[in-house]
Amino acid sequence: MQWRVHALFAELSLRAPSWQFVDVGNTGIVALELQVVSETLAILLDFPGGAPLQINNHIAWGALWTFKTNTVTLLDLLTNGFCASGHFLSNASMVSVGGSRAAAPGGADQSGLISLRIFEPCTSSDGSGCGIFDDPAQAHERCKMLIVGEIQEPNPFFNTPSMAVNTFEFFPATDGDVTRPSPFLERSMPANLFPRIFALPDGKIFMAANSRTIIYDMEARTERMLPDIPNGVRITNTYDGTAQLLPLSPAKYVPEVLVCGGTNSSDQVNPATELSSQDPASDQCSRIVLTEEGIRKGWEVERMLEGRMMPEMVLLPSGEVLIINGVGTGYASTFGVRDLVGQSNADHPILTPSLYTPSAPRGKRITNKGPPTSAIPRMYHSGVTLTPMGNLFVAGSNSNLFFNNNTVFNSELRAEYLNLPYTSMDCPVLRSVPKKIRYNRQFTISVDIPRSLRSGKMKVALMDLGFSSHAFHSGNRVVFMDAELSSNGKTLKIMPPPNNRVYPPGPGFIYLTIDDVTSVGVQVMVGSGATPPLADEGLLMNKSLFALFTNSVRL
Repeated sequence: MQWRVHALFAELSLRAPSWQFVDVGNTGIVALELQVVSETLAILLDFPGGAPLQINNHIAWGALWTFKTNTVTLLDLLTNGFCASGHFLSNASMVSVGGSRAAAPGGADQSGLISLRIFEPCTSSDGSGCGIFDDPAQAHERCKMLIVGEIQEPNPFFNTPSMAVNTFEFFPATDGDVTRPSPFLERSMPANLFPRIFALPDGKIFMAANSRTIIYDMEARTERMLPDIPNGVRITNTYDGTAQLLPLSPAKYVPEVLVCGGTNSSDQVNPATELSSQDPASDQCSRIVLTEEGIRKGWEVERMLEGRMMPEMVLLPSGEVLIINGVGTGYASTFGVRDLVGQSNADHPILTPSLYTPSAPRGKRITNKGPPTSAIPRMYHSGVTLTPMGNLFVAGSNSNLFFNNNTVFNSELRAEYLNLPYTSMDCPVLRSVPKKIRYNRQFTISVDIPRSLRSGKMKVALMDLGFSSHAFHSGNRVVFMDAELSSNGKTLKIMPPPNNRVYPPGPGFIYLTIDDVTSVGVQVMVGSGATPPLADEGLLMNKSLFALFTNSVRL
């Protein structure tokens, strides 16, 4: 079933190259959760709360967006995936995990609390014939994917001890399907939902929840406490800041984490009487290098141009980070504080993105000179992703309990592309890219490079575009790859990441950037493509060698 929302693709401006927001029509459902699943498609998942579209005689809350035509193809979902999260497996299946109790008008949905929704790879360019597996009879508790934390019942604002599930588990199941208790999640109560999690290149996991941070060793089952985020800033739901693993570069792939936004408000208060939609968001960004020396040094603090609650950070193929969406005051969720604005806990939407350059000197990394201003508030339940075309798809926002187009901040169906300057320029083109690349095995592709781009300033990025939900981009990742251009400028030899810990197995996109001008991305399968769980692949250093390797870096 296909619903036409806009006939024309966003035409590139004939003016001098510049940033530009372009209206591209209507998503039909709110893009509460968003992930690119192919070179032409993104999956959108919504709360089954009354959006106008229908499929098989019930309201729709799942769809595929087609980039080339700006149309949606509806997906027939059964379970409520409200406030779920998700990501790819090693075989390119996209898994959406968890959700909420049945809530749709007329009983259209079933409980998603213990459900999995699996979107298998689909070769259709427009979404026709693609489907999603959603069978409540084969549900799994929260459902090799690490699943962190949960709340058992809907809650007005904070996670609560009686309802919290402060454990880790895996999909597919390990440990005899027994969950692992987490002292970290206990310590980070009550604002610890949607932890910010990154797989590190040594196989360990960085986690941030509330203002707490750790490194989790899955094999040893140990939690190493890291310094708290400075100045009491809290960054997880319902105090949503955001976080990003900065680009990894050969040969040392030193991990560095950036967290921005959130709030300084206490989590030991009654939100109904002591928190307000007018409370200012934090403007703090904090950055830490995850080596022994970097951990001893701790967090480095800098400031955004404004405070942001519910921002999102998106990695670009150049290695820069776009900070986009969010509000200047208030909190996430749709109920629970004083001074509601309609049904919204938040106010003062921030409409202009900022660009963060990790390599710039401290104090000069953040600017909004260049990025344009949107007319559309992107608040709670909004989403954004880099696209294969190299621009950004921005959609969603719903600060209401159900679908509502008669309030201060409406349930938002309008979609935009944020075009970067290079999208209207003559860009490099990648050709003859293999469908599958193996770790630590060099491969060669053909390239067409415009004559205007001959400086030799070149970056080849392998990217996971991430799963966007609740001010976080799960899995979003850039790994730069060593590359050698032939003397005639026609072929490029590329060395992939050394192993599956530097870049987890599954789908990715390759982009070539020359002189800040980026190609269209080409999708590849990284690794064997086998079904998890898998053994390690590629050149894997043992832990003692890896520690020596990363600790040798001078900060």
